[in-house]
Amino acid sequence: MRAFFAVLPPPDVLDHLAAHLEPRREADTDHTWRWTRVQHLHLTLAFLGDLPDHREDDLAASATEWAGRQRPVSMRWGRAGAFPDPGAAKVMWIGVTDEEVGRELAGWSRALRDLSSHAGADVDGQRFTAHITVARSPRRVKAGRWVQSLDAYESPEFLVDEVVLIESHLGEGPGRSPRYEVRHAFSLGSPQKM
Repeated sequence: MRAFFAVLPPPDVLDHLAAHLEPRREADTDHTWRWTRVQHLHLTLAFLGDLPDHREDDLAASATEWAGRQRPVSMRWGRAGAFPDPGAAKVMWIGVTDEEVGRELAGWSRALRDLSSHAGADVDGQRFTAHITVARSPRRVKAGRWVQSLDAYESPEFLVDEVVLIESHLGEGPGRSPRYEVRHAFSLGSPQKM
């Protein structure tokens, strides 16, 4: 199973971000960027290229225990960037505004990667940056002006009180985009019984 742990924003925050992105999408008249569908906007904590189906329940049990030990956090999204850099970008993103929250999310990412690896998943080991991907390009392009226009964004504050495990079904969504299926939701700060 191809899957990932993520933070999903509440609908009002998604709407707020979508309103900020819409004029930028419209300004991309040469279609340099593939803009992320609003329903796909999320903050990935750990990407699992392959989780053996028979290990999903074990991972869910471990993640439930982990989540019970975490505290919910308040966050805002803002400040933009590009990977690998704005001069030759393939990905544009919006980050988390508070550095302390970013460090906490990095800790979550490490823990969830460890749990996933222990469950036998093929875990992505790239350096973690707390962000949501808003657009991708098939080739490296200069993105300085795009990043600058995105950098003015700041979301309303929202509470993150759960983390989800999402299965990604490649090519099964509209326009051959992925279809996401929430497999498990883990409430933070409240131990759950399986």
